[in-house]
Amino acid sequence: MKKNVLSFILILFIPLSLFAQDVDSQLKDAKKVEGFFTFYWNESKGKVFLEVKDLGQEFLYYPSLAQGLGSNDIGLDRGRLSDEHILKFERLGNKIMMTEPNYRFRAITNDPLEKKAVEESFAKSILFGFEILKNTDGVFLIDFTPFLLRDALGAAKDIANTKQGAYNFDLSRSGIYPPMCKSFPKNTEFQAVITLGGSGAGNYLSEVAPNTDFVTMHQHHSFVKLPDPGYKPREYDPRIGYGGIEFYDYSSPINEPIIKKFTSRHRLQKKDPSAAVSEAVEPIVYYLDSGVSEPIRSALFEGATWWNQAFEAAGYKNAFQVKMLPADADPMDVRYNLVQWVHRSTRGWSYGMSVIDPRTGEILKGKVTLGSLRVRQDYMLAQGLAGDFSPGKSDSLMNKLALDRLKQLSAHEIGHTLGLPHNYISSIQGRASVMDYPHPLVFLNNGKVDLSEAYAMGIGDYDKTSITWGYQDFPKNVDEKAELERIVKNMFRKNQQFLTDQDARPDGSVHPQTHLWDNGGDATDELKRLMELRNHVLKNFDEKKIPQNAPMTTLEEVFVPMYMFHRYQVQAASKAIGGAFYTNALNGDLQKTYVPVDAVAQRKSLSVLLETIQPEFLAVPKQLLTLIPPRPFRYPANPKETFKRHTGMSFDVLSPAESAAQLSLSLMLEPRRASRLATQQIYDKNLPPFSEVLTKMTGSIIKNESLSKNNYLGQIKRVVAEMYVTELKKLANDAVVNLEAKSNVMAELKDIETYFAKNQPILGGFGIYMDKLIKSTDATADKKSFFIAPDGQPIDQDYDWLDCGN
Repeated sequence: MKKNVLSFILILFIPLSLFAQDVDSQLKDAKKVEGFFTFYWNESKGKVFLEVKDLGQEFLYYPSLAQGLGSNDIGLDRGRLSDEHILKFERLGNKIMMTEPNYRFRAITNDPLEKKAVEESFAKSILFGFEILKNTDGVFLIDFTPFLLRDALGAAKDIANTKQGAYNFDLSRSGIYPPMCKSFPKNTEFQAVITLGGSGAGNYLSEVAPNTDFVTMHQHHSFVKLPDPGYKPREYDPRIGYGGIEFYDYSSPINEPIIKKFTSRHRLQKKDPSAAVSEAVEPIVYYLDSGVSEPIRSALFEGATWWNQAFEAAGYKNAFQVKMLPADADPMDVRYNLVQWVHRSTRGWSYGMSVIDPRTGEILKGKVTLGSLRVRQDYMLAQGLAGDFSPGKSDSLMNKLALDRLKQLSAHEIGHTLGLPHNYISSIQGRASVMDYPHPLVFLNNGKVDLSEAYAMGIGDYDKTSITWGYQDFPKNVDEKAELERIVKNMFRKNQQFLTDQDARPDGSVHPQTHLWDNGGDATDELKRLMELRNHVLKNFDEKKIPQNAPMTTLEEVFVPMYMFHRYQVQAASKAIGGAFYTNALNGDLQKTYVPVDAVAQRKSLSVLLETIQPEFLAVPKQLLTLIPPRPFRYPANPKETFKRHTGMSFDVLSPAESAAQLSLSLMLEPRRASRLATQQIYDKNLPPFSEVLTKMTGSIIKNESLSKNNYLGQIKRVVAEMYVTELKKLANDAVVNLEAKSNVMAELKDIETYFAKNQPILGGFGIYMDKLIKSTDATADKKSFFIAPDGQPIDQDYDWLDCGN
């Protein structure tokens, strides 16, 4: 028996011994790299071995894309950051586990048992398990290669979610990229070449991949030492905007909120906190991608430096700096706040992201991504407004507008990485923030388009207030909470306010002064002014808007943003209808909470919006009708830049009107707006009810003699009438719409039906068609969609501040 046991032990011991010898031989042939993590690179085996010590010590990990896909629509951009994770290594038998604690649920207390109770109540995550290859006095060796060679950013999932094909990670075509595997005292960096194999590639993927069977990118893995103690989290105040972290604190007294909210900021301290102006202990430095060419490089550099104006206002001297990225620096390295220039196949978003310590909210790295093609869209905007390519004419004015916009874009995206979200109400406060989306402010002077004030140059007053609130370093003997409140109250005295995406982006949003791409204190007055400017531009629009020898068909790309030049101001003006003023008020700070827009302003907005769907406004100028020929070979129509067509190759003279009218109608009849209109007389009996709005719309669109005229304007009128009735029928069946609004809609449809029956002899076939449309119970007919305008955003827009920027 003993002999059999001994034989069994020897059988086990021999392969284990051989395995240990194999590991040692692989290490002998490997290059050792010491730093935050020490690792070994064995080139002949294509393997990375990692030394693990200090079990239980937490560190930060985040993956990113070092080389991207090049498609804005899919979103896998060069430099893209993924979520950050607090991790630690733990031993479990013969394995080392990479474990992520759950920082969403905590107990901020000195009682270890109270902390343990919370920790054991919620799940943690084991991201990866590694077999222990060698244990030398508590230093464990693991094969780290499988963790690095995987689809760490979920690129295959992103491709699938955008319906661009079914792809999976292909290990046989993936490997470690040693030139970018480095280790420093506070961070260790790895990079891998990742290939996804698959089929069914969509158009977006086909545009950018040389072979759609295999798609290859570089994914980067960053492991970072957590920052030293000394960062003091700042509690969030909803009246002044900052992104940040939030978590449940189960040690909170029952009379306090259990959810704690803190801001995200870079660590910044004054050398002398008691001084009115002081240098920083360590300034915030941003590095500009060296791959940007002139004159764009200088524009981005200048816009980035604007932020030092805000830090100077907060009492810092030279605390925000901008430099060019050193040639030997790794852009993915956490030590570099980076402004990166990214190329894509189409124009697209720019955005600002940050690597954040999830425990405290401290920003460890700011990462800005700027899409290179967007500047061409800004140039084209100037081209349509003031371009003249007659012989001997200069395009310097167009270049200036495009570069001025880039300065703002650079500042805007960096603002996101400083912790700031969008502030869409600042445009009514004298361009108080670069965190708004700026529409070019254009005037008519002596019959000429004036672009001299198109964009503000410099940081805004609200930006200075927000940086002062977020980054001020108070002396130890100062009541910080009271000082922060003083800054907010001073903001109120300056008539500054913060309202962001949730207040501005939905078409049915409420506040009449919170919009994207608007100008002016009164949105309706500005819409009226822009309509006059648009008419002037279109009246004078001709072939001189494109360069000599350019295909005439490309005139349409320049025409589209001019024809739709009023689009964002229409969105802004519509919010007065059924809208209300409000603030992010706290109890006791005496701000207004909810005040409906007065009756005069609501009716004025409706009146001007109805002007935007009149045939005279919607008609394409006569001189343009014969200037845009069918698309020539190798110049296909781009649906993001040109109008859709019912007419095949020929330019559709009704399509622009359909697109513009659809915008105005969809905003006036937005379901949530309709529901507010139907009930707003509860607040004030003088406010227009929804029934009044519908009566005025029907009178303007349907009950009009031009509906029967067989000319260009009459055809536009009939297109708008069909759209109006269809939108009413959709509204009546929309689950969002309340009962009162649906009742108003049904009554209006009945009145329209009576009108068409009475005027059948005059309206002829159109009357028969509309009668059938109104009476139809076919659900498909009720869901009919009309042409929408080609993409306006992102002519100058960012994606979303947490996932992006401007």
